[in-house]
Amino acid sequence: MRKREYLQSVEGVDFKFYQTPKDFIVDEIISTKFKGKGNYLILHIQKYELTTWDMVAIFAEYMGVLAQKIGYAGLKDKHATTTQYISVDATYEKMLKKFYHKQIKILSATRHSHSIRMGDLTGNRFSINLHFVDNIDAGKIEKVARKIAKNGLPNYFGYQRFGRDADSINQAKEMIQGDLFIEDAKVKKFLVSIYQSTYFNDWLRERVNITLDNDETVFKLLEGDVYKSLDAKLSTPKIMPTKEFESKKLVPTGLLCGRDVFRARDEAGKIENRFDDEYLQDKGYRREALIYPKDIVCSYVKKQTLLNISFSLPKGSYATVFLESIAGKNFSAKDVKLKAKK
Repeated sequence: MRKREYLQSVEGVDFKFYQTPKDFIVDEIISTKFKGKGNYLILHIQKYELTTWDMVAIFAEYMGVLAQKIGYAGLKDKHATTTQYISVDATYEKMLKKFYHKQIKILSATRHSHSIRMGDLTGNRFSINLHFVDNIDAGKIEKVARKIAKNGLPNYFGYQRFGRDADSINQAKEMIQGDLFIEDAKVKKFLVSIYQSTYFNDWLRERVNITLDNDETVFKLLEGDVYKSLDAKLSTPKIMPTKEFESKKLVPTGLLCGRDVFRARDEAGKIENRFDDEYLQDKGYRREALIYPKDIVCSYVKKQTLLNISFSLPKGSYATVFLESIAGKNFSAKDVKLKAKK
């Protein structure tokens, strides 16, 4: 897998961060305003060292229902303290008042008219501790973080997307080419997502390098780019929409290859074509090439040489990618998980 390249970074600053419950905190930002009445019970959950699926399975077993009966808006990391919302049938309200699990805490409960859906998630709020940071470097980190928030962060898929097995992309290619048979539907879906995500990351790396080759630090737009507006519509403007891009009304997008998806044209299309597979039968999508971290707050603890950085990102984006851009280096699961256990 090729290196993820970035537009802005801090020169000569090296910090550590670990995906542990103490150092990596994620709070779900949900768009739904709960009514306080209805046939569904909305639980605000805090969990530790559990995936969302693990947590859902625990509730399903406790209530004696199928896991599919429990609604959630997004998936959260295992190696972190995370809060998120789930929905269950309100008939279990009395039973859940007695619920106890050492890695799960019900923060609050309210009623609503329908279950939580994946589209209800708008983003996530992160609070991450950066270790071994002196006060001078803390200032540099905050400065570049705010610059990234202004100019945009390349919206790569993070290392978490590709699983622990570095050979997953080869398995995906073998499966798609018909040389490897996978029976499990979930595994097949996972491998297809890796295939699409790898192409997207390679395309985005190419576009970032084109920007850097032109001695620019703001993502370079090309004729034929496909843009996404705030109302989520896709378009290829006849004229380069520089003003709309600068005002963040439009953002360029990249291809997740597959069927039934709008593709770039002209100069942008020639580059995109190198990272496409038009024969892939799975549904294709377009993904924002850039995102804009918001509400950045930095707090430095001198005695601990620790900088806490808090920020919000839209759904589907990766906090670790933001940290990679700040550091100017790529991280892996080994870097942020195994060392934390020592």
